[in-house]
Amino acid sequence: MNKKLQFRHELKFFINYHQYLIIRQRLQSLMDTDQNADEGGEYHIRSLYFDDMNNTALSDKLGGLRERAKYRIRIYNVQDDIIHFEKKIKMDDYIAKIKEPLTREMYDEIMAGNYEVLNVPDKPLFMELYNQMRHNLLRPKVIVDYVREPYVCHNGNVRITFDKELRTGLHAVDIFSKELQPIRALDGSFIIFEVKFDEYLPDYIRIALQLEGLNRQSASKYVICRKFLKTNTWEDY
Repeated sequence: MNKKLQFRHELKFFINYHQYLIIRQRLQSLMDTDQNADEGGEYHIRSLYFDDMNNTALSDKLGGLRERAKYRIRIYNVQDDIIHFEKKIKMDDYIAKIKEPLTREMYDEIMAGNYEVLNVPDKPLFMELYNQMRHNLLRPKVIVDYVREPYVCHNGNVRITFDKELRTGLHAVDIFSKELQPIRALDGSFIIFEVKFDEYLPDYIRIALQLEGLNRQSASKYVICRKFLKTNTWEDY
């Protein structure tokens, strides 16, 4: 495992609305709401995922490779004050993330096909992306859009999230488009429940969650939205 990266445990589950209400009620007395959440305890996430000419990120996930990676641009609450280009690395049940901030001008240049803005030698992630775009035709593939309800705990550096209303933009790839009308990519009765932590999950949280009785799932939001796109358009990956 790469020692330069901070790998964390990641567990994912599909839960229904009734399960969500029960788990949330338990968590609210044990964990704090993320300080970035609004008054309702939520914030909005929109990501633009990239893949190469061989759809490596998609095929590696579907093929069950234990080591794989995805690239995405992510924004919050449809604002351009915080824009990150991220690489998410997955190794079995562990994840690590590398990210670099983008300006809105850099984002616009990338979307216009001017990848030279990523040719920044002192930024390894940008250089990796630049080379991927030049040599492997890494390109925007699908928008992933949802509402997140996050909880945090200092012990174990635990982060627990409920991701709701998963939507995709079909063939749209501009995350700032005013015309974008994301379409539901997952049955509205399902919520994606994620548990992330460093070395350990505190016993009192583990007991409250009762994870053993939940439906563990492996499909990523990216895969769900790509499959939705394929099912509902002429997209062939």
